[in-house]
Amino acid sequence: MKERHIFITANDHQKLNELLSVAGTSNYRDRNDLQSLGAELQRAKIVESRDMPKTVVTMNTRLRFSDLDDGKKMEITLVFPSDANIDEGKMSVLSPVGTALLGYAKGDVIEWPVPGGTRKIRIDDILYQPEAAGNLQL
Repeated sequence: MKERHIFITANDHQKLNELLSVAGTSNYRDRNDLQSLGAELQRAKIVESRDMPKTVVTMNTRLRFSDLDDGKKMEITLVFPSDANIDEGKMSVLSPVGTALLGYAKGDVIEWPVPGGTRKIRIDDILYQPEAAGNLQL
């Protein structure tokens, strides 16, 4: 798989590292979701919220994406695990697809390992990004 170049706001980076820190107190090594997110945070380019491009998926971004393997289209909001509710379209950043979407931009195609194989997804549209809307502390 190619090296990913992603962007994360300083605020999201701090909150996600805190999440990993708390989770690290219990069986971190046995949690692939936490390890995947930790790896993404290590390679991410950190930017201030006001400097985040409007087309990048940040925490609390509402977006549409397509699964290029099965043709399904989804509209979700990327959220922290405590806010996740797939019935309401709120996908956890710790889900395989949630981790894959973080930091990528509209038009990007992502190949990401999921249980049962690798998925190829494309970000079709950013419907709402907190930073673009002026909500710099979400």
